[in-house]
Amino acid sequence: MTPKEVLALCKTKNIELVDVKFCDFLGTWQHFCIPIAELEEEVFEAGLGFDGSSIRGWKGIEASDMILLLDPDTVILDPFPKVPTLSIVADAVDPITREPYTRDPRNVARKAEAYLKSTGIADIAYFGPEAEFFIFDDVRYGADTRSSFYCLDSVEGIWNSGREEMPNLGHKIRHKEGYFPVAPADTQVDIRNEMINVMRDCGLRVEREHHEVATAGQAEIDLRFNSLVRIGDDMMLYKYIVKNVARRHNKTVTFMPKPLFGDNGSGMHTHQSLWKKGKPLFAGNKYGGLSEMALNYIGGILKHAKALAAICNPTVNSYKRLTPGFEAPVNLAYSSRNRSAAIRIPTYSPSPKAKRIEYRPPDPAANIYLACAAMLMAGLDGIQNRIDPGEPMDKNLYELPPEELKSVPQMPGSLAEACDCIEKDHAFLLKGDVFTEDVVSQWIDMKRKEQDAIRLRPHPWEFHMYYDC
Repeated sequence: MTPKEVLALCKTKNIELVDVKFCDFLGTWQHFCIPIAELEEEVFEAGLGFDGSSIRGWKGIEASDMILLLDPDTVILDPFPKVPTLSIVADAVDPITREPYTRDPRNVARKAEAYLKSTGIADIAYFGPEAEFFIFDDVRYGADTRSSFYCLDSVEGIWNSGREEMPNLGHKIRHKEGYFPVAPADTQVDIRNEMINVMRDCGLRVEREHHEVATAGQAEIDLRFNSLVRIGDDMMLYKYIVKNVARRHNKTVTFMPKPLFGDNGSGMHTHQSLWKKGKPLFAGNKYGGLSEMALNYIGGILKHAKALAAICNPTVNSYKRLTPGFEAPVNLAYSSRNRSAAIRIPTYSPSPKAKRIEYRPPDPAANIYLACAAMLMAGLDGIQNRIDPGEPMDKNLYELPPEELKSVPQMPGSLAEACDCIEKDHAFLLKGDVFTEDVVSQWIDMKRKEQDAIRLRPHPWEFHMYYDC
């Protein structure tokens, strides 16, 4: 869509406001509104100014002025404001040089796509993230010098089987039994269906929706795969829609990886493949129907998986989910059909176009632009250096005897360990100036501060364990 076409659309739809959205460093959409009278064709070239020092991880106050350039291809009618509103995504640039800002995640994703083309290996990378989330009825939390707590609730939660609900109709979903019984156990069919209808109206292609494994409203809605920058745009819009439809129903959504103790956390299994001139490059006659290139791509992901964790599993809470012996794949191995391995080769379709790999450790707290860019860079490093992924593991890795499991590398056990790993192993991210030293060091610094913020505070369970010591 051209700027002129955007203005024509605004006139046709009687648009009154324009909501400008952009992604901050950690992966949250930020926004401001302008009246439609302020949106002229020149604005698309000149941009709109804002204070970059107020955005997490961006500019210092001494260099706070920044410009947002509107991307007309991202225009949608925002489904949530009462006033007719156009939504448009923007990119951050320097107001003097007009250079794209290195810490703008969308810019990192765009550079990753450009680097892919420059290698000659492929001309497009497709990604299909499967983001899981929880729909809760109530969330309360707090912390100060002398206390801390959190309390979540859901009408579906098994802990409410004995609650007075006037009447309690039962059908509470037991732990790890949410995949996926019909109503009345599944109480959120209508909400999820409304979510996918809003997504459809906004131009997203949805493949399916369903309840997920955990009790208390765990859900999954799968989007159709897309190119790197576009899947980032799609997933940002996806989160926006999911959270706001839930709010319409007086419910709340979280993409926090592990909100419940003793039940499944939320992952973001990410399907990926490379194509060139309209042809899939991952199909072949090697293991799992893969090509040599695909196996090398797997080799790169596995080699750099511990470093990738700092970006793909970017919270302290992420490592409550990535715990050996539980549901998340922490073992750095690959296999066909095997969901206990970090990389699975789906076998649903014999078509070469469907041939892809699925990287299972990531979670939906990740900045989608940075995560997909980082995974692509790791895979490309594997192809460029012909990294052998080793032998596949066609066994249930959760049940391997200890002596055999010792030989299988594992994901980091904490955000601090993941930061150590990316500090030592990030040269692959710097190729083509996709990530920069500044981006990596700023990311590590912010993540270490997050780790310290939790490390320094007493935990309620510590009182249970240690108060009488």
